Amino acid sequence: MTKAQPGLADLSERAREIFHRLVETYIATGEPVGSRTLSRTPGINLSPASVRNVMADLEDLGLIYAPHTSAGRMPTQQGLRFFVDAVMEHAVLPPEEQARIDAHLAEIDPAAGLDRALEQASAILSGLSHCAGLVVTPRTDPRLRHIEFVRLSPERALVILVGEDGTVENRAIEVPPDMSTSALNEAANYINMRYSGLTLSETRRRLGEELENLRRELDALSAEVVAAGLAVWSGNSPEDRRLIVRGQANLITDAEKLDDLERLRRLFEDLEEKSGLTELLSLAEEGEGVRIFIGSENRLFSLSGSSVIVAPYGDTGHDVVGVLGVIGPTRLPYGRIIPVVDYTAQAISRLFS
Repeated sequence: MTKAQPGLADLSERAREIFHRLVETYIATGEPVGSRTLSRTPGINLSPASVRNVMADLEDLGLIYAPHTSAGRMPTQQGLRFFVDAVMEHAVLPPEEQARIDAHLAEIDPAAGLDRALEQASAILSGLSHCAGLVVTPRTDPRLRHIEFVRLSPERALVILVGEDGTVENRAIEVPPDMSTSALNEAANYINMRYSGLTLSETRRRLGEELENLRRELDALSAEVVAAGLAVWSGNSPEDRRLIVRGQANLITDAEKLDDLERLRRLFEDLEEKSGLTELLSLAEEGEGVRIFIGSENRLFSLSGSSVIVAPYGDTGHDVVGVLGVIGPTRLPYGRIIPVVDYTAQAISRLFS
């Protein structure tokens, strides 16, 4: 049975730190990492035996494994995905590397066409990442098997989109500061239960239709209860209007009227929930982000055990027309390469806009 993707709540702060250091050490050396090595890492301050206990827990979660009979551990593909999505610190590209990319692209004449610019961008990415640069097909809208929202900060979240074709896409979005982590989890569960198999745009369209039907039903029922003197509208504009149930409604003995008020309450709750989902899906659909495929997540390169990091670039109309990036081993220095790919894609978009 495949293990479920671990959540942030499954790891203590100490386990997160040890896992973080283990993955970074593995990426730097390519070798299994032992408990003694980790115990000597600045900031760990634990005995090798204590580190081994934590590593055993990480292994039970499917995040690390022991190759052959080695005493050291390496991250699994699932562990690398978890590291990239939830543990790794998202770096900002240093100004000197931004300037280097801008200087290279400044030599390109936009009149020479997009192909020439992409050829140059691919060479830049190859030089900066020490991996192979590549340009792949435009960003698509796959049918979703699963969606997840991971809180990055009070006002930012990561949308993880898993397509039925096996693709995994990450998009960073800005979220309302009053939207709780539990609300994000509930939204993901609702979408996965109700709309699995649809594309993101189809899901948003379906929700829009459901919202329109809800509003029509609410309007009709609200008119009835207001006419019956059970409630009154407050506020002038449609955005500010609130339906206030009059005090005497508490004394109603008519079961049918009580049913109307209860149905009205449920409709308002449903409307509020679906409106929040629609807003969240709009953010996810428009969210910019780097796509990261680790190992078998990318069918094209799955047998080579490679990772692919790509980002969308736009045309003169600011529409996404394709993606560019790099391909390399799964132990890529993700924290350094992701901002390089992201910035280069943005620079190409600026060049042609």
